[in-house]
This record gives sequence, structure tokens and C-alpha cells, in this order.
Amino acid sequence: MPYRSTEILRADAGHPVPIDVIVLAHDQRHIRRKLLHMQHDDVVMLDLREPVMLAHGDLLLLEGGGCVEIIAAEEDLYAVTPRDRLHLVELAWHLGNRHLPAQIEAERIVILRDPVIGAMLKGLGAEIAEISEPFHPMRGAYHGTGGHGHHHGHGHHHD
Repeated sequence: MPYRSTEILRADAGHPVPIDVIVLAHDQRHIRRKLLHMQHDDVVMLDLREPVMLAHGDLLLLEGGGCVEIIAAEEDLYAVTPRDRLHLVELAWHLGNRHLPAQIEAERIVILRDPVIGAMLKGLGAEIAEISEPFHPMRGAYHGTGGHGHHHGHGHHHD
């Protein structure tokens, strides 16, 4: 019988010692209800009231005691380095215009590897490096459970 969890303790809260870990990619961490496999073959039935975005280090509190830690999986990414701060803003705008998940930092932007987007960014003057590390994209203003949750007429601009 699987463990069951209906509560999350955020990474920045005090930490009990976890009994195991669950490794999830960024797109697997937006979740409400799912069977999750721990590294040592046990299963947790996560059953939350509403969808959440789990962060690296969050703990799933188990009914009956104990907890399991969420670990962000390493993913194949591009580190995008701009010429300067203004160029970083320009590159972020181009990525946001395409609704791509992005981890925006002070000196770089991290995105999932995509050769077409990589070529576009190089064409805009960015340096691109292939990296493999946990991916922590920014949460959007619209994070519903289906699609991207907003409507503003893609491709139907009225001047």
C-alpha cells in the first residue's frame, strides 16, 4: 500500500529528516494528484486540494508521520549569456514572447535545449552553452492547470 501525502512543507521551512527522495523534472513539479515514485521503490500518493509548483527541497508530509524530499532533476539546458544587462532584457523579452519557460538570473538566462531557439538567440548576439543542471523556471502570472490559462489573441493583433 502506498504512502499518502496531502500536505507540503516548503523548502525554506524547518526540515525534518526525510525517509527518501523523489526526483522530478521542472514540468513534473506542477502537480495536484499523482502517484510519485521514491528513489528506493516505494510510492507516495500525492493528493492536494489544488495544483502547486513543487520546489527543490520541498517536503511531502506523509500521513502517519515522516516526509519525502523533492529533488529537482538535472535537465539538458542552454545557458544564455548576454552582452550586457540591456541585452539580457531583450533576450528575455524574445523568450517570453514565445511563452518559453526560462530561469532568469542576473548574468544569464537558462532555458530547455531547443536548436531553433538556440539559433535565434545566437542570431540576436547571445552566447549559448549546453549545460546539464536542475531547471528552475520562473512561475508565470498565469499558472492554471490547463494550457497557459490566458487569452490575448495570439496572431490576431488589432491596430
